[in-house]
Amino acid sequence: MAERIYSVTQLTLSVRRNLLANNAKLAGVWIEGEVSGNRVYASGHRYFTLKDKDAAISCVLFAFNLRTCDEDFKKALAKGEDTVNGLKVQVEGELDLNMLRGQYAFKVQKLRLKKDELGARMAQFNALKAQLEKEGYNKLDHPERRRRLPFLPHRIGIVTSPDGAVIHDLCYVITRRFPNVEIRLYPAKVQGEGAAEKVVEGIRFFNGLLVNADVGWRPDVLIVARGGGSMEDLWTFNEASVVYAVAESSIPVISAVGHESDFTLCDYAADFRAGTPSIAGECVVPVKRDLEKRVADLRGRLDRALRNRVENLMQQTDDLVRRLGRAPEQALARAARRLEGLTARLAPALKDPVARLERRVQRAELGLVPAMRSAVQRADAAVGRLDAKLGLLNPYAVLKRGYSITTDAQGRVVRAAAEVKAGDRLTTRLGEGTVESVAV
Repeated sequence: MAERIYSVTQLTLSVRRNLLANNAKLAGVWIEGEVSGNRVYASGHRYFTLKDKDAAISCVLFAFNLRTCDEDFKKALAKGEDTVNGLKVQVEGELDLNMLRGQYAFKVQKLRLKKDELGARMAQFNALKAQLEKEGYNKLDHPERRRRLPFLPHRIGIVTSPDGAVIHDLCYVITRRFPNVEIRLYPAKVQGEGAAEKVVEGIRFFNGLLVNADVGWRPDVLIVARGGGSMEDLWTFNEASVVYAVAESSIPVISAVGHESDFTLCDYAADFRAGTPSIAGECVVPVKRDLEKRVADLRGRLDRALRNRVENLMQQTDDLVRRLGRAPEQALARAARRLEGLTARLAPALKDPVARLERRVQRAELGLVPAMRSAVQRADAAVGRLDAKLGLLNPYAVLKRGYSITTDAQGRVVRAAAEVKAGDRLTTRLGEGTVESVAV
């Protein structure tokens, strides 16, 4: 039997025409599931995922079919497009195949909300979300409130179940990207009774550790993780205690709960939302090989820049040396020419002032001689008069008139007999000569 080779288009068309279009069992069928990833486009068409515990299917609700939806679902939409996520609905429609994407999709023609699903849990979800917004803990919708994750954390703390694929996937992705990172797990129950308390306990445990290795091991970033499931399965991460523990953590927190289409209140309170635990592992650390390559590239660029700079400086130095080799000679020549010019300009200017100065000196000499002679004569006369006055005041001149002066051995003038004792030697000065005597 000869082989028949189909193109992708031919095979897809065959499936669409022969399997889907003519299969009555796949037309007008009702299915039930939980809404997630609801999004609306400008056209008014809505796309969402309908899922249960074990499977999921893409759905599309065209704008013209919205009128066929029940009033409860429309009321939920009126509160916001994201409010319908997590609601259980029943839809009628047909299975179709997207030619371009090669994906199956369920075209919804009718939709009704399960009557018991617009109840306490969704009301609790919406109320707590509004409270997070009011208190400033809604970080998902406000990127400016998020803390920056460390570029290369040394220690990573993980709060999740020790069983299952989540912790395995996280550790595999992280160590594959950067093997040097330290990872520690706080084993926590993530579903069912007591799960919220264990998750809170894990978050607070890591926050309570100190950086000092003697006291504790404190992570640089914290990952709170859980695998996919229904809204009921993920409800632990909508509990107020868990949400506030995430929001108030002093360590930056990555929320990695469920799948890309799943949203929990932990996502709103965390500093970073990862669509899956594996994505969290990819976001928390860079690839070591990429960093090494980048460092090597930067080192090469730096080496080239330094070599170019050194070569430019050496060239500039050589140019300066060549210029300086000629500069002294040129400077001396310019100085010599300038000196010659100044000398030529100063010679006439100096000659005339010197002649004038000589003439002034000669005139001054002629005028000073008579003045000095007259001054000398006046000084001689004054000296003669002062000498005559001094002669009259001289005490020794009185002695020539018959007076005498007697002094003791110490040269003190004796003015009274009481100043002399018997045996004292005395000297008496007369007008002419002296007489030595001893007192009796």
